[in-house]
Amino acid sequence: MASFLSYNVNGIRAALKKDLFGWLKKVNPDVVCIQETKANEDQLDPEELKSLGYHYYFHSAQKKGYSGVAIFSKEEPESMSFGMENEKYDSEGRVLRINFKDISVFSCYFPNGGSGEERHNYKMDFLKDFTDYIVELRKEIPNLMVMGDINICHEAIDIHNPISNKNSSGFLPEEREWFSQFLETGMIDSFRHLNKEPGNYTWWSYRFNSRAKNLGWRLDYGLITEDLLPKLERSVILSEAVHSDHCPILVELDVNLKN
Repeated sequence: MASFLSYNVNGIRAALKKDLFGWLKKVNPDVVCIQETKANEDQLDPEELKSLGYHYYFHSAQKKGYSGVAIFSKEEPESMSFGMENEKYDSEGRVLRINFKDISVFSCYFPNGGSGEERHNYKMDFLKDFTDYIVELRKEIPNLMVMGDINICHEAIDIHNPISNKNSSGFLPEEREWFSQFLETGMIDSFRHLNKEPGNYTWWSYRFNSRAKNLGWRLDYGLITEDLLPKLERSVILSEAVHSDHCPILVELDVNLKN
């Protein structure tokens, strides 16, 4: 059994001040996928990173203090891949993948399209190109796990007020349609496969006391290929973790990470 945690930390240096690493040591997942690091590896204390007992890999944005993803893994992977072979997105540090014999794991930070038409178009381009990338990759590697902040609420159940948010970036019809089409390529939303209940969110605005009122959005996902579905044991939202405006998700699969 292997456990995979995904967490948009909204700045890893800020999250460290809230004892992120102390919390990780208690939860003790096998693989940790981080989004929005907002830091380069050399801006972090190497001894503090090593103290976690993980191999660690960073894919940071060219722009300082922006975006960025990372993966920590107890087992050393066979190989890793930085980006998706497209400079348009790779310069923003949005995709990182590590490969084991039985599974390849992504840490992904999808674009936010809410700051205007240009970024919305960028996001829609990313969604199309990411689909093409995954579909092609699956021909070579059938067991894929896409962990991360997708920045889309797929269904009405995934957002606290679907009516008032129907024109909000992250819940637009074209974004939700992409999500449905992506799942139709042979991907499974692990959490929703096991849990059909409303009120399960992974992000809350810092405004209006939203978290205390649970006025949230489910933006963070553990997506697995259909081949991995028989190995799915658990998929949960860890809403008690408060190092960020997001909370982490945890997926457990009956796979072997030892090479």
